[in-house]
Amino acid sequence: MPLTEAGIYAAALRLIDEDGVEALTMRKLATVLDANPMSLYHHVPNKEAVLRGVARMVGAQFRTVTLEDAPWQERIRLLAMDFRTLAHRHPELMAYSFSHQPDFIQPDDPFWTALTAIVAAAGVSPSEVPEIAALMVSVVVGVLSSELNGSLRQWASLKPPGPDVGDGGPTDAGPGLREAGPEGPDPDRMFRLVMDTLIAGLESRLTAGRDGQDVDPR
Repeated sequence: MPLTEAGIYAAALRLIDEDGVEALTMRKLATVLDANPMSLYHHVPNKEAVLRGVARMVGAQFRTVTLEDAPWQERIRLLAMDFRTLAHRHPELMAYSFSHQPDFIQPDDPFWTALTAIVAAAGVSPSEVPEIAALMVSVVVGVLSSELNGSLRQWASLKPPGPDVGDGGPTDAGPGLREAGPEGPDPDRMFRLVMDTLIAGLESRLTAGRDGQDVDPR
């Protein structure tokens, strides 16, 4: 079977899913494809180009349920959860892309297209849609990065300074902030908390704008 870019990217993704980005080499990729290593360079110039191609391929495959008539809050929660599902489907690739490829989200990516449409539907002015969407992506990507590399679980297991609960200290950490059980923090609940916080922030900004308050920080 002749080599193609799509075939190279698909084989590279399988290797990354199995062994991680660092284990991917052009020679190993050629072995999987039963090809001469030099023949790969007729299609891709180097490993970095392969990684970018794989990231674009995965990003283009992103799918989410379309709920045009649902409230924007519900739509954005679903979009974020579907993006998180994609990140956990290919954790090695996505963790690498989050930290090494600042342009891994392109203007025509399905995720970005859906996100900007939802932000606009929420009532954000057209001039602010890219900024608000970019901030949301930054927060979600940051949380997913720390979730994939284990730091989120580690940080959430740290006890705050002060008296322990058993020593007469506070016993109620507030809604959504329960103390972690013996199995550790619940990443699903923590991600929902992130989305609730983002949505509440945007709701507050939109309400302030409708009430005539100055919401421009400049």
